[in-house]
Amino acid sequence: MASWPGLRTTTPDDVYDVVRVAILEGTIRAGEQLREALIATELGISRASVREALARLVEDGLAVKIPYRGAFVMAVEDREIAEIASVRRLVEAYAMELSGPALRGPHRQELIQAVAELRRAATTDDVAASIEGHLTFHRLIYDLSGHRVLSGLWRGWEAKLRLYLVADHRTYTDLGQIADEHEAIAQSLLAGDEEALTAHVAAHFTEALRAAGAPSPGTETAPGDWDGTRD
Repeated sequence: MASWPGLRTTTPDDVYDVVRVAILEGTIRAGEQLREALIATELGISRASVREALARLVEDGLAVKIPYRGAFVMAVEDREIAEIASVRRLVEAYAMELSGPALRGPHRQELIQAVAELRRAATTDDVAASIEGHLTFHRLIYDLSGHRVLSGLWRGWEAKLRLYLVADHRTYTDLGQIADEHEAIAQSLLAGDEEALTAHVAAHFTEALRAAGAPSPGTETAPGDWDGTRD
């Protein structure tokens, strides 16, 4: 269990934030028990407040409550992530096709901002921020597709992907590689370059499948500085 020496909180929101960050930073690992009494003692807060915070983590999909045993950090199998990636590889290009007009129009800056957040996270080696930027990027594509089934698929996947990325992002020696991949997709998406977009999406999911233990043929993307315009 993580330890937060000297830290004192006053509300369930504080507990939620502290434990959530610990999970996303990998301080508390997948499958580890979240012990109410221990967390309450270490954070100097009541067990009732800890219980409320843990309930929110369960709602977020970051933890699971097992009857008579307590709360545990959710564990996600590589096979499940590989299966999600294999489905995403088929449907995400369609989501991009549907969301393209919105992303090239009124929501353009949101996509550019998501890439900028990935860059900032890489600069500071902030894994938690990199994960958030990664998920924000893809969430935009599904949410702006205007397709309720696609949006529902993403909502069903996001918590599991978040937990998986806690481990996955730590395998990168340079978080800038993640920013490079998403920048390449965004460039081709905003330019309406379907051929380049197809290649970059295939490469992205080839890497996702490989990382999850299910290799698949694909292509490479090229890194580069980007400010939202195409060279």
